[in-house]
Amino acid sequence: MLDFSNTRSCIWIGVDVGTTGVRAIAYQKDGLSLCSADEFYPLETPYPDWAEQNPEIIYKAIEKVVREVANTLIYKGKNVSGIAISTVMHSFAPANENRELLSNMITWADSRSVGIVNELKKDEALVKGFYERTCCPTHSCYPFLKILWVRKNYPDVFAKMRYIYSLKDYIFEKMTGEWVVDKSSASASGLYNAHKMDWDEEILNYAGITREQLPPVVSTTYQSKLTDSAAQRLNLPENLPVVIGATDGVLVNVGIGAIEDGQLSATIGTSGAIRMLTKTPKVDSLGRTWCYNLTDDMWVAGGAINNGGIIMRWLRDKVCHYSNHRLEDIDIDPYDLMTLKASKIPAGAEGLLLLPFFTGERAPYWNSELRGMFFGLSLNHSRSHMIRAGMEGICFSLNCVLSALKDFGQVKDIRVSGSFTKSPLWLQIMADIFGEHITLPQNSEGAAFGAAVLGFIASGEMKDISDTANLIKPKKVYKPQAENKEVYEELFDIYSSLYEKLQPDFARITTYQNKMYK
Repeated sequence: MLDFSNTRSCIWIGVDVGTTGVRAIAYQKDGLSLCSADEFYPLETPYPDWAEQNPEIIYKAIEKVVREVANTLIYKGKNVSGIAISTVMHSFAPANENRELLSNMITWADSRSVGIVNELKKDEALVKGFYERTCCPTHSCYPFLKILWVRKNYPDVFAKMRYIYSLKDYIFEKMTGEWVVDKSSASASGLYNAHKMDWDEEILNYAGITREQLPPVVSTTYQSKLTDSAAQRLNLPENLPVVIGATDGVLVNVGIGAIEDGQLSATIGTSGAIRMLTKTPKVDSLGRTWCYNLTDDMWVAGGAINNGGIIMRWLRDKVCHYSNHRLEDIDIDPYDLMTLKASKIPAGAEGLLLLPFFTGERAPYWNSELRGMFFGLSLNHSRSHMIRAGMEGICFSLNCVLSALKDFGQVKDIRVSGSFTKSPLWLQIMADIFGEHITLPQNSEGAAFGAAVLGFIASGEMKDISDTANLIKPKKVYKPQAENKEVYEELFDIYSSLYEKLQPDFARITTYQNKMYK
């Protein structure tokens, strides 16, 4: 029996499995992180609209970082109380009767089912009914649409599909030998009735699948035991508790202390999102937002954008041509250099706008046929302008989501997390575009700590997520600068207008691109 009598002796390893990397962080109940480790893995994009990953590669990366953290804790003489997991949303992989995967894991960024989405949207009543029951807009990111795509395009794979996996239940099964999925991941599938808290039979029938093909749904604080073989590989005690946790999107709010009315979280990692907590499932009259489960009595409403840091990586590799190895030789982070270059450019990038729809878009447009575009290019624009326009364009995209969430309630505080928080320039740009105060918390690794909090709750060390309200203190507050805010308001109008006017042409260019690979 574990001893939880001493707050500081209770240590949970929060594992945050992201799109292109995983981080494991050991936390005490007071929010202090003791050590961490991270590892990266590829996102495979063999064709336009495709985005896949090998889940075995991801799992090996998870084992590597957890083992590193475990070894550090052993060196420090600390005992581990358990592991809690956070993963990205919307993943899907079919498996045969022997539970062998029949394909790579299809990720949230994959939009190959756009044709099916467009056909489905022709039946407005059907789509509206699905949204109102699941709180998931009809979009190619959701496993529901991925399953329909497999049924149409690979009927032989669909016929062999006996089990349906997400990344979360794949990882949990690897660690514990038990095949279950948490309510958070289930509610982000497009197959789960948010009001009945169960798989939706009508949607399952529409997709041609049964509940026996899906894992049983459990609470986000559900725990099982680490198997002997997994414990040996991780260098952790046998039978150590593993809490299944939730998805990264809903855990961020917990991890950065954005849990009170009027508090929102804004995240930019590979993608980006804005979220707020709600006690009941919420749907937007215009279908702009989603709502996913966090704990049995708490939900998170929000909207995620496809293109966040992935745009900055593209700028780094394709526009700036910054070689990591070359810059490492002189101890320069390529993103620091990019931020420095962007800081020399005034707000608004001298009239250069980026529509950052490189991989289509989720909230609030839910349109997989969008594509990226620089607008307003002239001979005076440089790579530095393009970098700044990239930062601004991502914030413009998030501002569209923020506008939708304001219909749910007043905004009092926006807390931030993700890799972009390392850039004071980017944080100031967000404050100026949002026209709101932006709070940088002391802990900006929201999902990892959020997962650990679920571990503390499962172990009885915390009553519920409200216990974190006073743990996360502000590190710095960024206030909108009046002159920049005025510039961005004018450019945001142009940004919004471009989206409205170019929708038919976005569809045409997407069709043209797809023909090239048929």
